[in-house]
Parts: sequence; structure tokens; C-alpha cells
Amino acid sequence: MALRIAIIGAGPAGCALARLLQQSSQDISVNIFESEASINFRSQGGTLDLHTKTGQACLKAAGLFAEFEKHARYDGEAMNVCDKHLLSYISRGGGKPGATTGRPEIDRPILRKLLYDSLAPGTVQWSHKLTHITPPASASNDKPTLNFSDATDATDFDLIVGADGAWSRVRPFLSEAKPFYSGIAGHAFHITDAEARHPELYKLVNRGSLFSFSDEKSIMGQYMGDGSLNVATWAVRPETWQKESGYDVRDPVAVKAMVRQEYEDWDPRLVGLTQAADEGEGGVVARDLFMLPIGHRWEHRRGVTLVGDAAHVTTPFAGEGVNIAMEDAMKLAEAIVSAASSSNSETERRTKLDEKVEEFEQDMFKRATEVQQLTYDMMESMFLTPGAPRNGIETYIIRAVEGEIGWWLTKLVLTPIVYTYFLVFKLIW
Repeated sequence: MALRIAIIGAGPAGCALARLLQQSSQDISVNIFESEASINFRSQGGTLDLHTKTGQACLKAAGLFAEFEKHARYDGEAMNVCDKHLLSYISRGGGKPGATTGRPEIDRPILRKLLYDSLAPGTVQWSHKLTHITPPASASNDKPTLNFSDATDATDFDLIVGADGAWSRVRPFLSEAKPFYSGIAGHAFHITDAEARHPELYKLVNRGSLFSFSDEKSIMGQYMGDGSLNVATWAVRPETWQKESGYDVRDPVAVKAMVRQEYEDWDPRLVGLTQAADEGEGGVVARDLFMLPIGHRWEHRRGVTLVGDAAHVTTPFAGEGVNIAMEDAMKLAEAIVSAASSSNSETERRTKLDEKVEEFEQDMFKRATEVQQLTYDMMESMFLTPGAPRNGIETYIIRAVEGEIGWWLTKLVLTPIVYTYFLVFKLIW
């Protein structure tokens, strides 16, 4: 009898997990329950850089890397980290296949569709909004029940996987932890057809990413594969800022006026990224950034687990969220496939599944804690360090690279180089 797996959420992690299980040679049944009505129900966010050892490794394991490369933008690796005067502290040109940093960009909607299209027809059940999970009724019936907002339910799953994001409805079954406000908030903007309509801004972003920091604030711009620009302003703000701002935080005209005031001493080209933004529905969106406690974990419970943001949501300032989520999917798939192949006995397979899932969770807790701490450190170095980026840029770079080259190379080689370089840089600039 097949192992029955229920996945809550059809984002990259949920779809990647389903794909990995479906392409295995084991007898595994997979259903995804998604609250949205369709894959195109709402905007799916900006651009993502997939890392070699995590996001890209997952796509390779899923047999989708060749398809990914059709959409990957190696020139999207271009990056400029600067201050409010456009003084550049880090500048990197775009790459190309064979000459790359290993982090090509792909638009989130394209990645999600790539994964979704790889699934067997009918895998995703749309318009299934989970409200809660009911614990098993008895020792003889030890499988939890999924309860949906339309008063229907589903049960008889050997494993329920919460891949349903920051505000997961699966998480309360395992943990009392809730995301808390990070202290950083702002607005997201969008500029359609930037190359034709605003060539100076298109050139400024350079088909990649622009990150400017000063005064506990930032303006960021990222190029999208459809020729548009995603722009964001982030700042240290009280949690009540939307109610107490004194203007309509959802009115594009009012928001643009606020930006001109709050960023009045910033380079006009940076402020211009916000002033050129679309003013139609969804053109400007107010956002608060939330995170789970660093080191979030739970006591293992048979039959339910979490992956991605549901397990370890953090702020976006290290670019690791989708990568660790896809690594979660890859490692959990390995655990499930291993259990499915362990025995012909259903009872023994379920016992082995429980053991493998607990092992997966312990590994994920360790990996996630490292990513959560990295993300917080990078946020702190740019938003919470007085005088950033002039103060804090060394920490920002070292923490960003440390995971790629290892602790010893970081301490013995990278750290002296970075501090020496910026000592000279600051004497000149």
C-alpha cells in the first residue's frame, strides 16, 4: 500500500517536494492542498537567486535543471551595494553560463510554474484553505485530519507537510510560536516596461539588483525577466506605523510624497525609482516584515512536519529563504523515499517514516538556525548599525560569504582582506 503524503501549500517548497516524490520509483501518493484558486491567483513576488548547493541542487535532483536554465538570468547576478549618495561599496557585473557566481536569477512566478507544470495532473487541489488540523481520534486511528474552510475534511495520510508559509495553519499543531514583527517595514513598488519607459532607471539597476542603505533606511531595485523593475523601501519603524503614519499607506500618490520627504537628502536617482512606480491597483503595497524566533524548533509529533517559511520564516535580507525551503524539500523527499523503500510491511514503513522525519527535523533545525542568524546579522549590519553602510559593511560581506567558503578561510583569509580593503577605501572616500 502506498505511503500517502499531504502537502499544504503549492509554493516552491511544496511543489518541489511533490515533484521529487512523484519521480521516485517508490509507491508514494501525493496530494497538495492550496488555498488559492489557481496558480495565477495573485502576484507571486520578485526575483530569486538560486544557490548551487540548495535551490539548484533541488532542481537537479528533480530533473528540472535543464528547464530552469531556459529561464535563468545569469546577467541578473549584477549587484551594487551603495549608500544614499550612490557611493558603491560592492559592485559586481552580470555573469553568463560558465562564468558565473553560481547564483543566477529567476522570477518567482516562473519558478513556481516550472515546478507546478512538472507535477502529475490533479496533484494540486485548489481552493482548499486549511483552518486547522484535528489530532488523531484514538490510538487505533492515529492519523490527524485536515479541516478546510468549506467545512470539508481529509484524512488517512501517513504524513502531513506544512509548506504553507509564514502564517502556516499547520504550525500550531506542532508549535505555539508565531512570527513576530522584525522592526523593519516599508513599501513595495513596481515599474512596468522599465527599459522603454524609464531607461535611466533601467540602466541604474543594470539588469540585476541595487541595494542602497543609509540612516536605518534603504531603497532597493531588482530587474525582472519581463523587463519590469521591483522596487522596495525598507526602514526601521514601529509596529504601529501604518496606523500612525498620518497618510494613507496604500495610496500611491501619498506614498510617493512621503518617500520624497523621508528620503529628501538621498540621490535623486534612487528616489526616482519610487517616483516612477505604477499607480494602478497593486502598484504600491505596504509591508511589514516578520520572523520566527532564531532557533525555532518543536517536539516531534508523528504524522506532521513543516518545511520552508512555515518552519523558519525570516526577513529577506540574506536571500536564503527559497533556497533553504527547496533544500528542506529535497532532504524531506530523501527521508520519505528511504522509508517507502525500507520494507514491504505497511506498519514497518510507517515506523521508519516517523524515524526519518524526526531525523530530517533535527537536521533542518540546525540548518535553519544558521540561516536565521545569518539573515539577522545582515539586517543588523545595514539597518541597526549607526553609520551603515560605512560602518558595518565588513560584517555584511563576511557573513554573506562565510557559508560558501567555510569558517577557516573566512577567518584566516577573507576577514583580513575585507578589513584592509575597506580601511583604504574609507581613507580615499
